[in-house]
Amino acid sequence: MKGFVAKVFVVLALILGLNAGAGLVRADKISGRASGAGSVMRRGPVTNLPLPRFVSLKSDKANVRRGPSLNHRVDWVFTKAGMPLEITAEFGNWRRVRDPDGQGGWVHYSLLSGVRTVLVEKDYTPLREKPRVGARPTAYAEQGVIAYLGSCAGGWCRIRANGYQGWVLRSEIWGVLKRDFKAPR
Repeated sequence: MKGFVAKVFVVLALILGLNAGAGLVRADKISGRASGAGSVMRRGPVTNLPLPRFVSLKSDKANVRRGPSLNHRVDWVFTKAGMPLEITAEFGNWRRVRDPDGQGGWVHYSLLSGVRTVLVEKDYTPLREKPRVGARPTAYAEQGVIAYLGSCAGGWCRIRANGYQGWVLRSEIWGVLKRDFKAPR
């Protein structure tokens, strides 16, 4: 009987797309870098893009639903265009997202943009000329500023907002992942 139950579960898992390996790709297959044997990157079943990943809100009004369809209740409304959001799951044309406060739900993909933005989390954050603690600040950003993300390396990210640009520490912004950082040369 145990063998029958196990076979039924495997068949159901395959039918429902619950295969444990589905949507997973070894990180070295994507980045071209060698990695440990157990290094696995989760991929979205719809887009085949990495999960989690960051995007930004395209519109200044986006309904955040309890589930991935128009039939589900609206729990939140995001009201800030450009706000960075983390995609944690995909289902058809819907993406499960969360904001910097951990709030979220399901949003239609057409309301999201691949343009990368970050949220400044620390008040009076210096935007520095170079990615060094002692480098001269070119400007200061207030907490809550949304900035465009440039490149990241060695614990620093280059951001741009309101005509100013500079390097900030990763710990002072929300909207980047460890894999966004290039290895130092």
